[in-house]
Amino acid sequence: MSHPIPERGLRADALRNRQRLIQAAHEMFAERGLDVSLDDIASHAGVGIATMYRRFRDKYELIDAVFEQHFTDMADAAEAAAAATDPWPALVAYFEFACERMAGSRGMTAALERSGYHCNQVGMQSVRIEAAVEKLAQRAKGDGSLRADVAPADFFGLIFTVGALADITRTVAPTAWRRHLALILDGLNNDHRPRRPLPLPLPATHDTDIRTAEQTPRINR
Repeated sequence: MSHPIPERGLRADALRNRQRLIQAAHEMFAERGLDVSLDDIASHAGVGIATMYRRFRDKYELIDAVFEQHFTDMADAAEAAAAATDPWPALVAYFEFACERMAGSRGMTAALERSGYHCNQVGMQSVRIEAAVEKLAQRAKGDGSLRADVAPADFFGLIFTVGALADITRTVAPTAWRRHLALILDGLNNDHRPRRPLPLPLPATHDTDIRTAEQTPRINR
């Protein structure tokens, strides 16, 4: 199959088909996650599977097209939070924003879990997010607002936890995740009360093994 033509070089009808496919994929990923076939997406867009493959080489390229802007927005917001004057309110606002994005689409959390493996643009933005969140956490620790034993990786566990809860409660209580996010953030805040010590974080090698296992692609072609 031929390599997809860059968007700026497409004819008007081809560009419309590409946008229809992106919109159809966005809707289906949001509702059903990433385990949706390209045939189903093409059918939802009202085009043939051959049109799909003329516009996108594979599902990973389509995922990039659907989520690139979402993750760019999240990276921009993370960097703005890391540069804010008051780090704790910035940290709270950022994770409310990030979790709202995740809660709105089953595909968002899955795309973040698998980033860097096949989805180039999503992977690039995830690197920006990780660096900014680490800086934000250090600044919040520095001014005493974040408990000192929190690791940056804890925040990604927070996102995945809230995303999983949002997925479970999506049809019965679509905003339930907000309550649990508030409870988690309160637990991270350093309000100078006695705290139960956190278990030791995983060694770096074990953490990498777990992230790799989580990110192993399970996408149907």
